[in-house]
Amino acid sequence: MTTESRPRIGVSACLLGRQVRFDGGHKKHDFVHDTLSRFVEFVPVCPELESGMPVPRESLRLITGPLGLKLVGNKSGKDSTESMSTYSAARVAELAAADLDGFVLKKDSPSCGLARVRVYKEGDAGPPGRDGTGLFAAHLRDRLPALPLAEEGWLVDAGLRECFLDRIFTHHRMRTSLLNAPSRGNLIAFHSAHKLLYMAHSPVKYRQLGRLVAGVADRPLTETLREYTALAMAALGDRATPGKQANVLQHIMGYFKDALTPAEKQELLVLIDDYRTGLHGVIAPLTLLVHYLRTHDVGDWLDNQVYFQPYPKALSPR
Repeated sequence: MTTESRPRIGVSACLLGRQVRFDGGHKKHDFVHDTLSRFVEFVPVCPELESGMPVPRESLRLITGPLGLKLVGNKSGKDSTESMSTYSAARVAELAAADLDGFVLKKDSPSCGLARVRVYKEGDAGPPGRDGTGLFAAHLRDRLPALPLAEEGWLVDAGLRECFLDRIFTHHRMRTSLLNAPSRGNLIAFHSAHKLLYMAHSPVKYRQLGRLVAGVADRPLTETLREYTALAMAALGDRATPGKQANVLQHIMGYFKDALTPAEKQELLVLIDDYRTGLHGVIAPLTLLVHYLRTHDVGDWLDNQVYFQPYPKALSPR
């Protein structure tokens, strides 16, 4: 993959090993720093440092009270809400124009945490709730709702990692091959190539996307593309469960009904069923199907399906 073709991914700078945290340390994440970095172009961001806070600095916390959510120093109580909000609005506006395809955020951070961030109640010495979002992350999510977002902790889970990888690489293909050259024909071609990938994640949203594309001639193209992008990212955000994947594999198998012997069909069915019941990963039946795809002529539509390799193999949790 060339540098020009790489997805552009925002990332909390500490995850790349940069010493920008409140204590002067970092939180280098092996998958992000050592593996994902080989296939994407990172745009590092540290909201606390970039908003004017020094290194080292006082640690921060989120507090909720009568005046809403505040970002304050853990010991001093110094209120940094306004400065962080002002910075976040300006920085996210810059990022919106930077052709990002996703963002990896630092979990639990009062600035970068995307979910389950600790929120303390003002004047209450009890334990915090775990229902908050960091101030910068909230601006990012609200300003760019279709942008694929993940915390680094999610990338340890194979299913969540697959969702994120499918989203960022599909977003990149969409941005470079469709949104940069928008046309009804390009939308139809793009959707056709991604059908099986959508189906594996969300059969319901797959059908919604199909209806949206079918009506492309009846609406303004810009409106359709905006809705298509949001719905496609939402579809790929649903887990591709073994049940849904097995249904897609059986659908693919149907294209080989006249090309395979009864014994070959039975072997495939056993592999798919064993995957469905958890005896092995999807790679076993998928590899055999790819082999048959290379040895039998079943038409260009199946051969062009992104589903077979939606992102580089080295990243695969499959």
